[in-house]
Amino acid sequence: MIVAASLVMMLAAAPSADAVGAGRKEFSKCLSAQVQPALEKKLPVGDFQSAMKKACADKEAAFRAAIVAQNKADKMPDAAANSDADEQIAEYVDKITSEYEENSQSG
Repeated sequence: MIVAASLVMMLAAAPSADAVGAGRKEFSKCLSAQVQPALEKKLPVGDFQSAMKKACADKEAAFRAAIVAQNKADKMPDAAANSDADEQIAEYVDKITSEYEENSQSG
């Protein structure tokens, strides 16, 4: 599956032993698990995004908390730590959403 292959590449840069790496892995797995069922249901992109956000909310929260904690441990200011977490999460969501759009148009 195209989605899985691209996520594997994204995960390759993530150390799996630390909290950020584990959170990233779990969040990515959750996001990618939402694609095929949504394609089968032929959900519009907006509905896919809502369903994905709802299904992965706990994994997103854990990933966000790990990123913020790591950033604060690295002496990053609160606003920057939260902004970095937002950006990292958005990157994963945007990637899965783009791949969903591509797969739903070709299917």
